[in-house]
Amino acid sequence: MDKKVSSNLAVNLSTKLLINNQDVEGSGEWLRVVNPATEELVAGFRGASVPQVEAAVMAAKRAFQRPAWQSPAMRKAVLLKFADLIEEHRDALMEALIEEIGTPINLKSNHVDTPVAFLRWFAEQATQDRTRQLGFNPAHTGVSTVFYRPVGVVAAISAFNYPLLIGLTKIGAALAMGCTTVLLSSPLAPMAVMLLNDLVRRAGFPEGVVNILAGAADVGRALTSHPDVDKVSFTGSVAVGQSVLQQASQGLRGAVLELGGKSAAIMLPGVNYEQYAFSLHARYARNAGQGCGSPTRILVEESRYAEFLQASQQAYPKITVGDPRDPATIVGPVITSAQRDRIEAMLGRATAQKGTIVAGGGRPAMRKGWFLNPALVGGLDNQSELAREEVFGPVSVVLTYRSVEEAIQIANDSELGLKAYLFGTKDQCLKLVPQLRVGTVQINGGSPLRPDAPMTGCKLSGLGSEWGLDGLREFLVPQHIDCAI
Repeated sequence: MDKKVSSNLAVNLSTKLLINNQDVEGSGEWLRVVNPATEELVAGFRGASVPQVEAAVMAAKRAFQRPAWQSPAMRKAVLLKFADLIEEHRDALMEALIEEIGTPINLKSNHVDTPVAFLRWFAEQATQDRTRQLGFNPAHTGVSTVFYRPVGVVAAISAFNYPLLIGLTKIGAALAMGCTTVLLSSPLAPMAVMLLNDLVRRAGFPEGVVNILAGAADVGRALTSHPDVDKVSFTGSVAVGQSVLQQASQGLRGAVLELGGKSAAIMLPGVNYEQYAFSLHARYARNAGQGCGSPTRILVEESRYAEFLQASQQAYPKITVGDPRDPATIVGPVITSAQRDRIEAMLGRATAQKGTIVAGGGRPAMRKGWFLNPALVGGLDNQSELAREEVFGPVSVVLTYRSVEEAIQIANDSELGLKAYLFGTKDQCLKLVPQLRVGTVQINGGSPLRPDAPMTGCKLSGLGSEWGLDGLREFLVPQHIDCAI
């Protein structure tokens, strides 16, 4: 029987840009936001134009030069107020996210509460003195001090899968360090981000400190190549990230890039498959598999392959696909019909060769929407397309190994290096961690995101760090003061 998805839009969505604390109608390319669960038009409006990018960057530049934003105490107070307002409006923000990306309501904590916690941590960091006293140098009879200055205007470019988490943590870190910002949302998911406009004003941000744009590719190029942008922070695909880096490098400006992953989950010898099967498969299936750190390559002992498949097949029926507003739903729709077609084509190529869908697969019985059942694919090796390319859908492959050394070799044999997962005893896992070429290793599932821990990508998974003290340093420039005595 076909299921119907409810539409219960109970919030007035904004289609305005925020430039210099003013709501502004876009004058650029027409944007269409479609609910991926119902295929209904949510909003149609003009995004930013290139001249409006210029206006936003100049507003941020003027704000950076004013004394008001140089006060750490003010930055802390405003960021804390901003966090409070986002928390107060968490239901409305989540409603916008459900409408534009079809994310399940049970991910409200990830989408809204987590960035609130990050903003509060960033706020506390705003008042920390990072000055380093190098002391007296007898060879040169001088005293040296290193101060850390804000880098300037930061262009922050978010992605559609977690628009608020990605966007708010980018600008939160930059703002705490004294920078000013231009936040560009994904054209696929601008609505929740543009609901921040009024909250920015109410929080007390001075004019021009936070600017919010939505727009097409020409807007992104204009922003990342603008001569008055001092740093670019981007989350997205490897291909677009490489273009962003090239554009930023034309002005010799730095960039922080988070570009996705093909994370391996190694089930070590002796691990209880039944204990972890549901949480492992639900991890890459949630948010319709649209997460860069998902465990999309699962490595199991060759001799226990059938045992893992049995545990997986028992876990899969518990991964509910359906209405994003149903609290029981784990998997909502993927973002567009084109993305669903792409994922199905990849699965088709895999099964046309030697791959087999060993759990899940196909489409659920939904009347409308771009839904896919999660799928686990076996029978492939690590050179297959599904094992090497980021699918960005609820799909994982299960690969086999004969020794732990081989498992590590397979895990590292990837152009991407964002995360890895180890399942086994603590001592087993910790011994292997140094051998993995990734930015984050989660043991036995890990724990929720924390603001004081960095996220770093190795190889093509990124450049620089986000979050934690390492992420804050991305928005600071050391200034050495050498004083003769």
